Amino acid sequence: MKGVTMNNKITSLIIAAVMMLVSGCYGQNGSGDSSSQTESSADSVDSVSKAEIIDSLNNGIIIDEVSGNVYKDERNANPISPNIFCADPTSVEYNGRLYVYGSNDTQQAENDTVNDYDYIKSLVVLSTDDMANWIYHGRIEVDEIAPWIANSWAPSIVSRVEEDGLTHFYLYFSNGGGGVGVITSTDPVGPWSDPLGAPLVYQNMPGLENCPAPFDPGVCLDENGTGWLAFGGGTPPASDTLHTCIPKIVRLGKDMLSFDSDFVPIDAPYFLEASELNYENGTFIYTYSTDWQSRENWNRTDVPAPGICSMGCLTSKTPLDPDSWQFRGGFFLNAGDSGMDWCNNHTHLIEYKGTRYIIHHTLHIQERTKTKGGFRCMCVDLLPYTDTEFPVTKATREGVTQTQPLDPYKAHSGAEMFTCADMWYEQISAGKMAVKSLAGGAWTYIKGVDFGKGTEKLLVTAKGMGVIELRLDDRNAEPLGVIELASDGFDKIPVVLPTKIAG
Repeated sequence: MKGVTMNNKITSLIIAAVMMLVSGCYGQNGSGDSSSQTESSADSVDSVSKAEIIDSLNNGIIIDEVSGNVYKDERNANPISPNIFCADPTSVEYNGRLYVYGSNDTQQAENDTVNDYDYIKSLVVLSTDDMANWIYHGRIEVDEIAPWIANSWAPSIVSRVEEDGLTHFYLYFSNGGGGVGVITSTDPVGPWSDPLGAPLVYQNMPGLENCPAPFDPGVCLDENGTGWLAFGGGTPPASDTLHTCIPKIVRLGKDMLSFDSDFVPIDAPYFLEASELNYENGTFIYTYSTDWQSRENWNRTDVPAPGICSMGCLTSKTPLDPDSWQFRGGFFLNAGDSGMDWCNNHTHLIEYKGTRYIIHHTLHIQERTKTKGGFRCMCVDLLPYTDTEFPVTKATREGVTQTQPLDPYKAHSGAEMFTCADMWYEQISAGKMAVKSLAGGAWTYIKGVDFGKGTEKLLVTAKGMGVIELRLDDRNAEPLGVIELASDGFDKIPVVLPTKIAG
């Protein structure tokens, strides 16, 4: 693992789910299939005797108190991040990894005690290849990339390979409640640029009517690589909350930065916000958040009214025909219907490695910290939808299962984890983070590590003053190895374990 930072004289614990808590770490399994980087690191490991490691286990530096400040326990996969407040998810798959982006509620929490979203001017990025262990890649500082913005909320992203042979990423975001901006990159973690220098969508722009708050973009690509954008929000002048026709859809130009059609309304019953688009088998899937109003005026018998502040869905094969959109009903209930704190929601549908998921947000971390303010955290649950059927489901604390074991014979970032206690992050370079301990007994937990035939060798990259321990399966287990740190810069530290880790 790479990038662990230790504060002065603070001890830290690594648990690999086997528990592995470091940052920048490889194993060496002797099977002949490890990378050259791993093999070269093994030469350094061989210079450390087992006797030296065993002595370190008996020299009085063992961590005797493990932090209990855990806001995501080891049994539950939700939320995605154990310590980052974030919301309004979107995602894109690239080179086998799923990259998830969201509104940076942590930025608001750092500046205020109530989440009115006013301080949010950045986005967060996390990624996974197993739906259990997530790397925090840091923040996209949208206000530095596009200084004209008011805020950056509720992103939506797509990617496509273009004529230069590169994959281009188009990340749309809410410019507060007043419009939609877009930034671009050829890498999912950046660097990002502002191609327009201005908003793509703004209030009262030519051709845009009945859309008081043109925000919350949802973008998708059809089978031809053509982009489509939906957005909208606000309260209509009339009192009819059932058929506001506020949300809009538009076909994007070839450059993904202009429009190639008129703005067309979508009649989404009890519409509030949180537009999102998917495309499946020639069908456009539009999802959104319903409002908090009563459903007394619902007049249909073929489909039930959607729940209060839940997610609703419509589909169409000809999205620029307003009459073609069919309401499929509500499909994802408010977190309050699951016995959690009530909150707004913004969801994203994704198929990854053959399984269909819904990414959403709750107040899980806020509940566990017993704080208030409306600071949200992103979660994932199963949703086996099709282009015509959307089963009614709800948020869970359990989340989803790990799709594959973690391979310890590849380099892993210290910012990759299932959960942690008293840990935070330090940026090493763009998109690359280290973790650092905030208190004695801090730890991170990596889930589902498969050591195969086994290893006795690790290579850790770390800096600081203190101690790192390796423990297996349980944070209260006896330490298998101890690393003493006394460095102001990142050092590669070879470790030989007294007991072989296998399986």
